[in-house]
Amino acid sequence: MVLGEVAASLLSPSVSPVTAVGGAVIDAVPPGVKDWAISLFGTADKVALVAGIVLAIAGLAALSGVVELRRRFAGVAVIAVFGAVGVVAVLGRPEVTAVAIPIPLLVAAVGIGLLRWLIRRLAEWQADAGAVAAPARRRFLQALGGTAAVAALGAVLASTLRGAAAVVSEVRSKLVLPAPASPAPVIPAGAELGLDGIGPLVTPNKDFYRIDTALRVPVVDPGPWTLRVTGLVEQDVELDFAALLAKPLIERHVTIACVSNEVGGDLIGNARWLGWPVRELLALAVPQPGADMVLSRSADGWTAGTPLEVLMDNRDALLAVGMNGEPLPLEHGFPARLIVPGLYGYVSATKWVTELKVTRFADDVGYWTPRGWSDRGPIKTSSRIDVPRANRSVPAGTVAFGGVAWSQHTGIGKVELRVNRGAWQQAQLAPGISKDTWYQWNLALPLSPGQYEVQVRATDLNGVPQVEDRAPVVPDGATGYHTVRVDVKS
Repeated sequence: MVLGEVAASLLSPSVSPVTAVGGAVIDAVPPGVKDWAISLFGTADKVALVAGIVLAIAGLAALSGVVELRRRFAGVAVIAVFGAVGVVAVLGRPEVTAVAIPIPLLVAAVGIGLLRWLIRRLAEWQADAGAVAAPARRRFLQALGGTAAVAALGAVLASTLRGAAAVVSEVRSKLVLPAPASPAPVIPAGAELGLDGIGPLVTPNKDFYRIDTALRVPVVDPGPWTLRVTGLVEQDVELDFAALLAKPLIERHVTIACVSNEVGGDLIGNARWLGWPVRELLALAVPQPGADMVLSRSADGWTAGTPLEVLMDNRDALLAVGMNGEPLPLEHGFPARLIVPGLYGYVSATKWVTELKVTRFADDVGYWTPRGWSDRGPIKTSSRIDVPRANRSVPAGTVAFGGVAWSQHTGIGKVELRVNRGAWQQAQLAPGISKDTWYQWNLALPLSPGQYEVQVRATDLNGVPQVEDRAPVVPDGATGYHTVRVDVKS
């Protein structure tokens, strides 16, 4: 396994046997399993998957040793099957290259040779008796320890040989983004309440949630990168990174959210994005009558189906190159990604984007649609209590509640709280940056000692309140009032 990762680091940074198998697992699991993994592990779900793969490989290695010792070539067969699975997984990845295909075969061949060598050392030990067994035992343990040491050194080597990633990281660090032709509007005074416990109004890049299907962050060099607009258009358009940076870029604050965000969850963030309006790019291609969807494709093959009218209307849907004043982080889509206000990420927020195919919902589907999710994914009006945290104890007296509310591309009109299912009380709503971002709110309540259930609801600028009925994230986003229980101590 370590040999495969080292070889992939040198020859195929975008796909290795481990990430190929992991990607195949992600593609194959039902949506419910994905939601369970995200709810259990959060943004560490990929680390958990890789750890699971490593443990499974360790189990297969142990199994191959046991069965090979009992019956010759039985363990060899286990490793051969494992190698074949690796080849199939690698072939199934969209980012596969010719040099990636032999790597699982190399891994299997070396694994078989290593297994036979260790079995011979072990057989020598078992064949000897009494004092004669000591040298044979020593040779076997030395062989076992030596291969383990080599594997450990190989793992370190693999982690330092991500040459392509290092080169692209250096290119990114030296990239100077152009000044926006239309800078982001000034954040209104009082938009950030400064209440301890509420997250920042603008989420720092390092804290921004990451949910995608890429086990290894795609390494996309902006030099040869191009974006193609194809499909039902009057003319195909191709754009390289230099041409994109030369366009009149605009800068806007936009809050984006994952459809897997549970009520009260943190798979949501607000950032200042720099990019070129997608409607201007599509206007160059001239979509044909009858087209109603744009299928965007990532460098790793992931796809999202976005309604064409959403990308062509007056909202600030961007082909983004910057995030909070710096080039996009590698894990957030460098060199370019889509940002679409008002839609969940699974139908809009394609990272490492390489193609926009103008098509029809009747003809094409994005990655998640055939897996049980709706095809349009508008973000639902929602709100969250950040302070006090659920199940926390607070002193009696005036208790400060605060949090965020959002209704992207519509805006929030008011936020209300109720205690123990009593009357709704209106909170102070801070001015939002725009209707495409979340709003902060707070409300101080006098509470005597006891236990309280506190709920929050938001109402958008059209006067429509958020949905009270609880619903899971599948198929188009969770609904319900975020509820916290607070223990007030004397």
